[in-house]
Amino acid sequence: MGGGAGGAAPGRALHAQPAPGRGHGRPPHPHPERPRSGTAAVTPSAPRDVSAAPRGDWRALSAQARAPAAEPGPRSRAAAAAAAPERGRAGPGPAAMRIWTSEHVFDHPWETVMTAAMRKYPNPMNPSVVGVDVLDRHVDPSGKLHSHRLLSTEWGIPSIVKSLIGTCRTRTYVQEHSVVDPVKKTMELKSCNISFTNLVSVDERLVYKPHPHEPHKTILTQEAIISVKGVSLSSYLEGLMANTISSNAKKGREALEWVIKRLNAEIEEFAASARGTMRNSMAAAAFVEK
Repeated sequence: MGGGAGGAAPGRALHAQPAPGRGHGRPPHPHPERPRSGTAAVTPSAPRDVSAAPRGDWRALSAQARAPAAEPGPRSRAAAAAAAPERGRAGPGPAAMRIWTSEHVFDHPWETVMTAAMRKYPNPMNPSVVGVDVLDRHVDPSGKLHSHRLLSTEWGIPSIVKSLIGTCRTRTYVQEHSVVDPVKKTMELKSCNISFTNLVSVDERLVYKPHPHEPHKTILTQEAIISVKGVSLSSYLEGLMANTISSNAKKGREALEWVIKRLNAEIEEFAASARGTMRNSMAAAAFVEK
């Protein structure tokens, strides 16, 4: 008679054959779909649709996480490169940003503060500014005065910061644009660094305008946006630069007060000289009459 599977006769129970070297009567492996080494390989199961798996199915989520990502095509890579922000050479991390703001009231008229701001450098409070070059200055048809200047500065960069940004240079250049509106009595000044732009950028904006309730006073509104790109310890660098800007802003206000005192001294000296000249002229005229 023809035998069934394994040659067993029909109607008889199939007895497990003991493996060589093992004792008789040992039960078969509890997981026949996962045989021990040396047995036949298991047929892989059909792939599962993990997108339709419930949220609690961690096996499907794990399988999806281990699945290799598809290689992007040339168009995808080009689009990603075009959409990516500018990065520094030290790392691919995105740019960090910090905003600093300040407001100060000068006890001087707007015309005096504006004149002092135009003659701010050089001064003993800001020795880091070592040079100022006027690149362009003109008056537009509406009567506004436009100025474009280049400032040369020396940054007091600590050694740890030099090692982080990978440079030994301390001379930096800042471009400055200002617009003076004599009708509305406003002066807006914008500046930004043009050195180390691949590592850090500082965009600063200052606005001088008369106090809305006390016209003999002037309000200075100042803000700076600090962006650190592609370097480690970016938060540390942001905090360090914010503290530096705050310190320089205080020195800048002190410098304006210093310039205003010099302007007042010059005006007083000119007035005294004019009075002396007038007295001499009057004395000469009286002598001629006699």
